[in-house]
Amino acid sequence: MDGKVKKKNCWGCKSSQVIKWGNQNNKQRFKCKSCGLLFTRINNSVKESNQFVWFKKWVLHRQTLSYLSNESGYGLRTLKRYFHNYLSKAPSLPLYPKERLNLLIDGSYFSNDICLIVYRDNTIKFTQLYRLTGGEYFHEIKEDLDNLLKLNISIESITCDGHRAILKAIKLSCKEVILQRCVVHIERECRIWLTTNPKSQAGCELLFIIRKLSLIKVHYQSHEWIMELYNWHQRHKDYISEKSYSLDTKRYWFKHKMVRKSFIHLKNALPNMFQYLFNERVPKSTNGLESFFGHLKSHLLLHRGLTKEHRKNFIKWYLYFKNCV
Repeated sequence: MDGKVKKKNCWGCKSSQVIKWGNQNNKQRFKCKSCGLLFTRINNSVKESNQFVWFKKWVLHRQTLSYLSNESGYGLRTLKRYFHNYLSKAPSLPLYPKERLNLLIDGSYFSNDICLIVYRDNTIKFTQLYRLTGGEYFHEIKEDLDNLLKLNISIESITCDGHRAILKAIKLSCKEVILQRCVVHIERECRIWLTTNPKSQAGCELLFIIRKLSLIKVHYQSHEWIMELYNWHQRHKDYISEKSYSLDTKRYWFKHKMVRKSFIHLKNALPNMFQYLFNERVPKSTNGLESFFGHLKSHLLLHRGLTKEHRKNFIKWYLYFKNCV
């Protein structure tokens, strides 16, 4: 054999050209003649580290168990056992304190009645806090914001989609913080209510104004947009105030409900719509989180069949790995 040992192959390149290469911590060390990898026959710390590498690839890189089995040399049942052990526990998310935190807050829903609420620093793309719950509830969001403040994190701004629970929690816990309503959400909701082809002249004109919203980049454009919205209201305020009477319910209701609803939505959001023009660090939308949620869901969809508890822990591991990248 002349120095060669009976070993199946190198765990790195799968080559069988393995020779002895000295000792390390009283353990025989080996070297792969093909790739140059140095390793010992039994090293539990390295073994666990290697298992964790494959688990990380499984979580982050959309790789199936079959693919990882071929790449790693582990059997499918072995990988399932390793991954089951990791999914049975959850990592603790590290905190990254900052003097000026520009926060994105949004929630996303998964199957099995799982709602993930993420508090993410837009500048460094770092998740400061998250909560897995059943919905976007005021008392939970307020508790999360209070906890962030107790950890001496200075929040400069918060950008959110305008959910009532989030707005109420911010109003009570972060009174001095800059609040920015997500411009994309405002535009999207109004376009859904008005539809692509509104039947009324007022609806068509309002849709034309709404389509300009995401294009505003400087102050004078916002002033022009506000004046355009004001002039629209002056022309159509009688139209959106028209009511009809229902004989069945014996109540009055607004005749052009969706056009009126869109205008009221814009009016209520207006005080917090253009804060990003005064401070370039303030994000004008939660698109960064929407993209983050989209990638997470696509990864989770690839690994269908997980129990509810394992799905929750998969999400926690995903957030942990994303923070550590």
